[in-house]
Amino acid sequence: MVRLISDSELTASAVVANRTMNRERGLSGVNSYARELGFDPAAWLREHGGTGPAWLDLCSGEGRALAEAARLLPAGAELTGVDLVGPLGPAFGPPPGAGVRLVTAALADWAPERSYHLITCVHGLHYLGDQLGAIARAASWLTPDGRFAAHFDPESVRRPDGTGLARAVVAALRAAGFEYRSRRHLLLLDGGRPVELPFDYAGADPSAGPNWTGQPAVGSYYGVRGRAEVPSDV
Repeated sequence: MVRLISDSELTASAVVANRTMNRERGLSGVNSYARELGFDPAAWLREHGGTGPAWLDLCSGEGRALAEAARLLPAGAELTGVDLVGPLGPAFGPPPGAGVRLVTAALADWAPERSYHLITCVHGLHYLGDQLGAIARAASWLTPDGRFAAHFDPESVRRPDGTGLARAVVAALRAAGFEYRSRRHLLLLDGGRPVELPFDYAGADPSAGPNWTGQPAVGSYYGVRGRAEVPSDV
């Protein structure tokens, strides 16, 4: 039987505190948001964000992509990065007044004061306990024509007895309006909305081991609400 821990305990675990996957990823190029997401966030914001585009990057690491985007966006842009650890080195130097703000906080305890045209989480959900809760909350923070894009591993989501929930979770996300691109492990939502998924968070397993990236990740465990006959994954 897996010992599940709370999200407050999870933030102090080695697999979360020592994560390095997304710390210095830039906006474009080989190790970049554009490559990982399949679209350039700054270009997307120039097209869809008007004169005051707003980008929220969850698990933002050093905030390098935000700093680089600030140089390419209108002066009215507002770019926010949220990360449990926050920047560890010197700032990447967004221009003065660029509207870049880096917040050090646990996502479970943080909520924005505005809506955003773009919300991203590049290889960050792997280190959260309540992944589905974070996804649902992010959907409600989008503007009506905004986009959410995040890497998500359905195989990391399980029942409290350890059986898989990947198929049921992907089906529920699609029913709520999300698109899941399995080759990229990418979850997308266009258009902000309230999202309620039929799963109750039970706790996290920080010893779940590597996911498809080869890096250690967190296992997220949920009960199924009102759908006891949902089959387990093989």
